[in-house]
Amino acid sequence: MATKFVLVDRRTPLLLPPDLRDWVKENHLVHFIIDAVELIDVSSVAVNQRGSGSAQYPPSMLLALLVYSYATGVFSSRQIERSTYENVAVRLLCADTHPDHDTICTFRRENRELVQKAFAQLLEMSAGCGVLKIGNVTVAVDGTKILANASKHSAVSYAHAVKTMEVLDLEIAELLRKADAADAIPLQDGLTIPAEIERREQRKATLAKAKAEIEARAHLRFQAEQAEYEAKMAKRTASEAATGKKTRGPVPVQPDPTPGTKDQVNLTDEVSRIMKTGNGFQQCYNAQAGADTDSRLIVGARVCNAPNDKQQLAPNLAAIAQHIEATNVLIDSGFVSEAAVTKAESAPDATTPGVTVYAAMKREPHGRTIAQLEQHEDPPQPGPEASFAERMIHRTATAAGRALYKLRQETIEPIFGIIKEALGFRRFLMRGLEKVSLEWELVCLAYNFKRLHRLNVKLRPA
Repeated sequence: MATKFVLVDRRTPLLLPPDLRDWVKENHLVHFIIDAVELIDVSSVAVNQRGSGSAQYPPSMLLALLVYSYATGVFSSRQIERSTYENVAVRLLCADTHPDHDTICTFRRENRELVQKAFAQLLEMSAGCGVLKIGNVTVAVDGTKILANASKHSAVSYAHAVKTMEVLDLEIAELLRKADAADAIPLQDGLTIPAEIERREQRKATLAKAKAEIEARAHLRFQAEQAEYEAKMAKRTASEAATGKKTRGPVPVQPDPTPGTKDQVNLTDEVSRIMKTGNGFQQCYNAQAGADTDSRLIVGARVCNAPNDKQQLAPNLAAIAQHIEATNVLIDSGFVSEAAVTKAESAPDATTPGVTVYAAMKREPHGRTIAQLEQHEDPPQPGPEASFAERMIHRTATAAGRALYKLRQETIEPIFGIIKEALGFRRFLMRGLEKVSLEWELVCLAYNFKRLHRLNVKLRPA
């Protein structure tokens, strides 16, 4: 029997539905985003002023276009413009209009305040429909490295900058002598001495700026290390005066104010830093997020250029506190320091209790031994003389603590996996901490929209 194929006719005109909303299925993400963005206050928008007439695209439409594009893995303004022609869902969202890439890019760049307000209002609407709790919330906090829009090969070290500037000075002097010599050997075709001098002077100016930036960073580092050094020395002196004995252990080393030879700055994006990633050392930013363990919504998002998370607990909790009141905070060992945890757990006032921080203080091997499978009673509560590490270890040693801490890897790590793998966001398109922070907030906003659509939530005004 002959195989019957589906008839594919590309010549017969199609009668498309008269209503654009019928072009995509009823429960499509684009319908949810269009309806949800209409509930967001866009009065704080910075309208594009292009001098080409008074016609402007509606801010709610441009915001919805950015959110839907980021939620579906389209981040470039040129790709977003192309999708307004090629993607049926985007044509529906834009009502068959086509904002150009410059309009899209300008709107995104100038409206960080709008993105922040949309993020807050979406969480308020989520709380209003019962998806998100405002108080007594358990939050999982973590950071992930996102590539900067700069190559690590564009970085220059302090030693290389100093050496290259010396070489450029010699070359400029040689070119000036060559220009003064009447019988100088001419340069290759198309090359002139003034142009070569100017090129080297521009290169020298760029290296001088990089050198000054490295020296400024070294000075800030020296100030912080000097304060820590003085505190250690004062503590050591007081201890020796009280006991009459010399303190054991190495003497604290006086910090050096000069930059290290390997200190470097990137010439493309000087704010980004070289960070260790799963693919080796890369030019990155450190993107931070806190997520509610019940709804799996991101409730706090920020970006820093610190290569590790040691000092990030306090600013992360401050970002989260703008939207919800956290009770339990789950972090990994990279965030742990006695000073940071103590500050986080201290009560802000006499009536409001501080948060309780849970962290894994020791590395556990994969899998569980027979002894771990056996039922055990919870260990006794540490006494007041117990160290900080002993108190933290006890929290995750109890049955309730283990169950609570397990929520961390079930919450924040899958969220980063969705953002990097499902959405495909692995590199920032913008440069500088301010613009990179805007882009990360937009990514997190798009993730929350996608999560609420997945939960089939019916949003209503906050």
